[in-house]
Amino acid sequence: MGRALELGRFRAALGGDPGAAPVLYVHGPGGVGKSTLLRRFEDEARQAGRRTAWVDGRQVNPSPAGFEAEAGEAVTGAGVVLFVDGFERCQGLEGWLRDRFLPALREDAVVVLAGRRPPSAEWLCDLAWSDLLEVLQLGSLDPRTAAALLERRGVAPAQHEALLAFAGGHPLALSLAASVSLAGSADTSEWTPGPDVIATLLSVLVGELPSRSHRLALETAAHALTTTEPLLGAVVGESEAAEMFTWLRELPFSGYGRQGLFLHELVSEVLDHDFRWRDLDNYEQMHVRTGHYLLQRVRTASEAEAMNAVRALTYLKRYGPMAPYFRKIDREGDVYEDVLRPDDHEQAVRMTVETEGERSADVVRFWLREQPGAFRMYRSAQTGELVAFMLWLRLTDPEVGSDLDPVVAEAWAGVARKGPLLPDQHMLMSRFMIYPGAYGQISTVGHLMQLRICGDWIRSRGLAWSFITSPDAELWGPLMDHLGHEELFRTPWDHDRVFTTYACDWRVTPLEIWFDRTQPGALTETPSAPAVDGPPHRTLSREEFETAVRQALRDLHRSDALRASALFDSRLAARSGWTEREDAAEELRRTLVSAVDELRRDPRSGKSHRALATTYLSKASTQEAAAARLGLPYSTYRRHLAEGHKRLCEVLWHWELGGAPVDDGRPAPV
Repeated sequence: MGRALELGRFRAALGGDPGAAPVLYVHGPGGVGKSTLLRRFEDEARQAGRRTAWVDGRQVNPSPAGFEAEAGEAVTGAGVVLFVDGFERCQGLEGWLRDRFLPALREDAVVVLAGRRPPSAEWLCDLAWSDLLEVLQLGSLDPRTAAALLERRGVAPAQHEALLAFAGGHPLALSLAASVSLAGSADTSEWTPGPDVIATLLSVLVGELPSRSHRLALETAAHALTTTEPLLGAVVGESEAAEMFTWLRELPFSGYGRQGLFLHELVSEVLDHDFRWRDLDNYEQMHVRTGHYLLQRVRTASEAEAMNAVRALTYLKRYGPMAPYFRKIDREGDVYEDVLRPDDHEQAVRMTVETEGERSADVVRFWLREQPGAFRMYRSAQTGELVAFMLWLRLTDPEVGSDLDPVVAEAWAGVARKGPLLPDQHMLMSRFMIYPGAYGQISTVGHLMQLRICGDWIRSRGLAWSFITSPDAELWGPLMDHLGHEELFRTPWDHDRVFTTYACDWRVTPLEIWFDRTQPGALTETPSAPAVDGPPHRTLSREEFETAVRQALRDLHRSDALRASALFDSRLAARSGWTEREDAAEELRRTLVSAVDELRRDPRSGKSHRALATTYLSKASTQEAAAARLGLPYSTYRRHLAEGHKRLCEVLWHWELGGAPVDDGRPAPV
């Protein structure tokens, strides 16, 4: 069976034998068989009548609360064995586990942690744990056990020597090699665990895939953080999703947890690189379909699952030129997000003084009084101490804070120029991200803040604008541009510092369009502008908008002139996608007619509606002819027409600011 030593130590822990440690820490390189060993431990535990609980470090929300929620009954249940796999992904929780979680468990509990990294020196040197923790370093299988594994896999004895020479005792390589034919295709050189060798094995596996659907399912599983049947349905089609999911589960390099299945990390990387190199167009289609499904999952997830859903969506940013911002985040759990507490106020101010100075501290003091719920606090999982905070403002009133905070004042000024908020709309601003340990740099704490920001962009209702203020435009500018946030203004500050504020008008950029514009570009080798047809989009001021409406009315029945309308620079055009359609002029014409018809619903606008409809919809040759057709004196007609222009512009401007839904490219009635 193999792993006799490890099985013996686990059985001793289960039985409570003298000298047996109740906490086993298994560590070793990727693919060495840690997950397989834990499953064998689980079988032993169940045969002994124990209940089991699992936490998967790849999928858990890496915070004390998230870990406890995933562990479930292990916190209080009797006779429970808790398995924690993939611990390297949430290893920041190690100190909290050692000092708080594990000591609170029942005396009959057994815990097995498995990860790539060994336990920390603090744990190994802690005398209180000397009799309670046993560390098991997992290495390659001995030759006898490796041969037994091949035999159990059904490999013919005549092929054992070649396989063992190639894969040594590495369980993952042995399992992969046992899955392919070795008729002259396997390299028998000395084996070391690395992508080049795994690629040799996988090239044979991929070549034997049963169908294009199987290939696409494998490609998706290699690309996503975790894969579920609904995700496969969105990519390969609902009719084949169940079959593909079952097939993926049976692969020798797949695992599964509460959030779905996943492929071994080394296998995923090799597969993903191969698929991308082989068929970039279909690779990008898979990437977008995967992202659209995960985007919808973020929108609909419960509050408890929201951050896990955002984490899965953000995982896709690991691909392409934005990867440096995300691939460094390979460990989480040291810090978790929390709410503001009364005793945090002074510490938050001190941290602000330390990083940005007294002027920023005055602004923080103001918002602590005015909007305390806007503060997101980040605490050490081990000690609970405050290590960072973010001020994530929700703004609806230009009068609040503008006198004291020039960044907020300038943001409101920009909004006023480009189109004020409607009563049910708001702005979100990341005004401060204060982390003295790595101020303004890429960090795990900063990643947690980004997850919160991204989640609120997607889940907020009535979001009109979002703003991000950064102390380092050179570092963060490319990511902001990628995320659809343009530089709006710069604010000189104390100590020769300059804050750069980036902004996104979400009334121009609905979520699906935002995703499509940012994600495909993430797969190119160099940063590029969003893939949008036509010139870069700009928004119209109120005055420019009304001038464009009047000109469009005059050109209503001249398609060539209408196609040149300045209204194609409007939010309505961007949100509706008019410019992407062959009948762009017809779409604009329908919108204008719909707006004129809207006036008819208001009893106060009856005369204005008739003046507009007769002049523009009925194609009166002159205004004098329109007045005669209406039976009105010319001066009265002109007064009604002017009022009609005013009311029509109000309706269209309301739609321009997002005040009406868009259906098939045409605004619905207000």
